[in-house]
Order: sequence, then structure tokens, then C-alpha cells
Amino acid sequence: MVSKQISVGIGIPMIVVGALLAVLLAPTQIDIKDTIEFVGSLIGILGVVIFIAGLFARKIEELQNN
Repeated sequence: MVSKQISVGIGIPMIVVGALLAVLLAPTQIDIKDTIEFVGSLIGILGVVIFIAGLFARKIEELQNN
């Protein structure tokens, strides 16, 4: 359950925001175009990493203290 929340709640929005920055905002800013493309790409890559990590996350059982 948690892995789905991580993938959908964090990974996918980061991918979308990174793509929007790199594709839509960068061409409008001539002076800092390279920086915006870099930051957008970095956000998208981190989103993919978090999405994949969310797919492999699993629940760890708690230890019982007796």
C-alpha cells in the first residue's frame, strides 16, 4: 500500500513537473534556458528514481518485544 502511495503521490508528479519545466518553461527564458532545462531534467530523473523505489518498497514487520 505504501509503495503505491510513494509511486503515485511523489514519483509521477515529479516526473510531470520536471517535464513541464524542461519542455514548456525553458524555451520562454532565453538567458537561463540551460539552467531551467537542467533543473527540469534533474527533477524528472529523481521522480523516476522515486517511482521505481516505490515499486520495490515493501512493508517490514515490526519486532515483538516480550
